[in-house]
Amino acid sequence: MFKDAEEQLEVVLRGAIDIVTKEELLKKLKRSYRENKPLRVKLGLDPTAPDIHIGNAIPIHKLRAFQSLGHTAILIIGDYTATVGDPSGVNKTRPMITYEKVMENAKTYLSQAGKILDLQKAEVVYNSDWFKKMTFHDVIRLAAKMTVARMMERDDFTKRYHAGIPISVHEFIYPLMQGYDSIMVRSDVELGGTDQLFSLLVGRDLQRDAGMEPQVALTTPLLEGTDGNKKMSKSLGNYIGVTESPAEMFGKVMSIPDNLMRKYFELATDLGMGEIDKFLDARTHPRAAKVALAKAIVHRYYDGQAAESAATEFDRVFKERELPDAIPEIEIPASELTDGKIWIARLVVLCGFATTSSEARRLVQQGGVSVNGEIVDCPTGNVEIQPRMILKVGKRRFARIIVKNG
Repeated sequence: MFKDAEEQLEVVLRGAIDIVTKEELLKKLKRSYRENKPLRVKLGLDPTAPDIHIGNAIPIHKLRAFQSLGHTAILIIGDYTATVGDPSGVNKTRPMITYEKVMENAKTYLSQAGKILDLQKAEVVYNSDWFKKMTFHDVIRLAAKMTVARMMERDDFTKRYHAGIPISVHEFIYPLMQGYDSIMVRSDVELGGTDQLFSLLVGRDLQRDAGMEPQVALTTPLLEGTDGNKKMSKSLGNYIGVTESPAEMFGKVMSIPDNLMRKYFELATDLGMGEIDKFLDARTHPRAAKVALAKAIVHRYYDGQAAESAATEFDRVFKERELPDAIPEIEIPASELTDGKIWIARLVVLCGFATTSSEARRLVQQGGVSVNGEIVDCPTGNVEIQPRMILKVGKRRFARIIVKNG
């Protein structure tokens, strides 16, 4: 560790929302520095979806910040908690997913987290390592650690209860499971989104009950998506994936509202606060600031050359109104066509630009789909497949359509 406790505190508190408590964290950092003993910093990820976007990557970068200071990064893959479903921030019971699907998602989670963390130096564990060994009696004993009144202190549970929205008993188990993880890995600090504060505090309670020094709970903000309104989410189509191409990533950043730039600069880039203030100075044109932001985000996940190339490509395509140099070719099975035509929503899905037909229809209704430069405005209509036809979805996604026979 190359910084003293106060300097470390300044680094890890950047962009943090809740710190329970700051005094405890400083005390732990001082002891760690004095004894040259790294803190054990925990982050749990439930692989309920196959991809990570720059919003849910924020706590992973916070874990990386601790790791870069010499502390031990503990990444918990919540293969058991994911099957229960985190009730944080939702107004209905999350659907339970199969263990097989969770493990399939976990493979991509690790590879994507590896773009941020040094996994060779991190402790990567699965919470099935302890939960699959628990008996029903063990579960009852764990449940006895929490009262219903304490559980109902959760804001989302209280709102659902008063609104008459069902709360399943298994949802009460989730924060206990997350808290039990903290005991098993003996965490000094736990990270999470601000919507997970309750579960992080449960971890403190369970550790204290087990005779351990309670962990510090540190939460990071939730990032609004490219629409500037709702939380970034793949299901809403307002996300920026960490594995998207530099050009796609750059273009999506350029579409965010100006009033979100500071938040994106602080949470989604590695730039210092002085640099950020310079880019957001009133004398700097907002477009120039957004270009700097887009470059910084691409650089974070790729490198400087990729960021410059993405900026050049963006200017060429959208400033000069030209097509990109490389347009991916997408093969469409001939069996999908009827009299040489295909439903536009189906075409959008087959090209990978939407995951469902309803999402594709919404893109069409919003005027975001065109064929050979002509906007398609009927979400239920069919389009004729033409030789070397170019499909465009949104401002940055292109596909050259090829019909595959046989």
